[in-house]
Amino acid sequence: MFSRLKPRQYMVALLGSGILAFGLYNVHAMSGVTEGGVLGMTLFLHHWFGLSPAISGLVMNAACYLLGWRALGRGFIGCSLVAGGGFSLFYALFERFEPLWPQLADVPVLAAVLGAVFVGVGAGLSVRAGGAPSGDDALAMSISKLTKVNIQWAYLVSDLVVLALSATYISLDRLACSLLTVLLSGQIIGVVQRAGQKPDPVRKEEAEG
Repeated sequence: MFSRLKPRQYMVALLGSGILAFGLYNVHAMSGVTEGGVLGMTLFLHHWFGLSPAISGLVMNAACYLLGWRALGRGFIGCSLVAGGGFSLFYALFERFEPLWPQLADVPVLAAVLGAVFVGVGAGLSVRAGGAPSGDDALAMSISKLTKVNIQWAYLVSDLVVLALSATYISLDRLACSLLTVLLSGQIIGVVQRAGQKPDPVRKEEAEG
């Protein structure tokens, strides 16, 4: 599981999970701007059905990682353990300090853009290394692998489905900011993942056809 991973993959996955944890703690947690995916779905199920996010999040994340293992192989699980474990450790570290920008709660649009940058770069680096710091990333990586679509569109589809459901109980202004952050973060993840890589000849031929 871990033997196939290169030290550079570990370092990139850890760097990505650290950036992601920093952004979620200092931006998302302070502003109330949320992401889609598993997190948004747990909040939806809790609001309408009273299901604890601790239970629903565990089940959905486990299902996403299982799909990732089936679609991407054992190397994916090894790198994801590094990325996911690193995220938890970094987040626990950041929690020991006061948030850097508590005033972002009053500027939701800025929080949406800034949060998207941290999520996009952080998750993008972990995905580039071959691991998923969260179930959302595992799902998007699996969809991209199975359907051959670029990963940013896989993120967008899953996030839009969750945000559409969230519109049943979230205010429109907050939903608009959440939509902005998922649109930007998904695109940034795709850019970071592909940066410096040669284009896939199969996808290139499909695009030209």
